[in-house]
Amino acid sequence: MKRIENVNRRKCLLTLLFSAAVVICVCVGVVMNLTTLEDENFDHMGIETFCMFTVNSNIFMGIAMFLTLPYTVDGLRNGYFRLPDWLVRLLFVSSTALSLTFLVSLFILAPVKGFVLIFTGSRFFLHGLCPILAILVFCFVLKDTHLTFASTFLSLIPVFIYACIYYTLVAVLGHWEDFYGFLTRIPSWISISAFLPLTFGIATVLRILHNRSCRRYREQAKKQYQEAFRAKDMHEVIIHLAARNSKRDTTGNIVIPYRILKMLLSSAEAEESFEDYCVLYMKECLKHEINQE
Repeated sequence: MKRIENVNRRKCLLTLLFSAAVVICVCVGVVMNLTTLEDENFDHMGIETFCMFTVNSNIFMGIAMFLTLPYTVDGLRNGYFRLPDWLVRLLFVSSTALSLTFLVSLFILAPVKGFVLIFTGSRFFLHGLCPILAILVFCFVLKDTHLTFASTFLSLIPVFIYACIYYTLVAVLGHWEDFYGFLTRIPSWISISAFLPLTFGIATVLRILHNRSCRRYREQAKKQYQEAFRAKDMHEVIIHLAARNSKRDTTGNIVIPYRILKMLLSSAEAEESFEDYCVLYMKECLKHEINQE
């Protein structure tokens, strides 16, 4: 069990470090934009920076990564780390938006304005470092939730909302200039018809990479559990697990480590069902709580 806990803690620590790095880089990039009131190469600085999809997508990702931090801290404390499904989906949507930002910067903005200009200053963080870190974290570090095909459609929401706002304020009302050049540098019908399919394609690639990492991690974890507990009495293992977790818990709430018990069941040659394991775990936790009182 100790070896498995160490593997889990390493994964938790890696998530903590990468997530904190993304949050810090987003804050640095946005603050640099806000404190730069004039830039001869970019008109939208200061408070106007929030009209750009680049900035909004980075903030979106920064918030999503920030929400992972309490779970990583708790995982390091109690040895059990898992992100809720809603947060993994939020990270998926924000990673897709940030990947789109990176590709637009690399293949549309950089050839027009120059690669040095697009990837220096605050744009080094917002156009380059943050998207790359976010992609690495989501595809190869976060391995908790297997994403379905239907979840891919969620990734279209931020792009669709921003596209509607951008088109309305640029083409219909004329309040914004076409600072991305999507309606003037290239035919508007190409932009309108291409960006949602492009976003869907990006999301599909990210989902495939994430799911492969997820499957690989689960297979490795299952193998580790089978090697560690094949010849052991599962009752004793679960009793030890419940006692250890109860000692570490400071909230007074009993949380069943669903995945750990599933792995234990797959590694044991026992007649008990998963429900039996859960009941035994609950009883042992209750015994510990009563004894403490």
